[in-house]
Amino acid sequence: MHCPFCGNQETQVKDSRSTEDGAAIRRRRICCACTQRFTTIERVQLRELTVIKADGRRIPFERDKLARSIRIALRKRPVDEVRQERLLNGLVRQLESSGDQEIPSYKIGELVMDALRDVDGVAYVRFASVYKDFREIEAFSKILVDMSKTSNPPSQEPS
Repeated sequence: MHCPFCGNQETQVKDSRSTEDGAAIRRRRICCACTQRFTTIERVQLRELTVIKADGRRIPFERDKLARSIRIALRKRPVDEVRQERLLNGLVRQLESSGDQEIPSYKIGELVMDALRDVDGVAYVRFASVYKDFREIEAFSKILVDMSKTSNPPSQEPS
């Protein structure tokens, strides 16, 4: 492991522990040259995934890019970091275990929208507005109407 501060190749692991959901190992390391400390996270990767973009380009799947878009959608929403990480891990596991090595970007977008719909409606609309590239207000109103049809309104008890 290269030191991110000085580039030295010799580092020592000082502490290792599993993450809360057991999907990764967090390691505290120290550089033998500059003595700076840093953290690395190791995750199981079942296979290399390739994303097929709408224009036909093929690019490597980036977990961090998916995490960033989910965090942006969930920004300032009442969803804690642990639940966000579980959501992300579940999506990545679902993609890796699908059996497909090449996955169309629209399929990833649909999976994320389905997951966010179950977690937080506002985050779902935020993600959908970027993913579906809404340009007109009618597109927003259509998605809100669709959401209201699928969600269960709170029951009203007679007074």
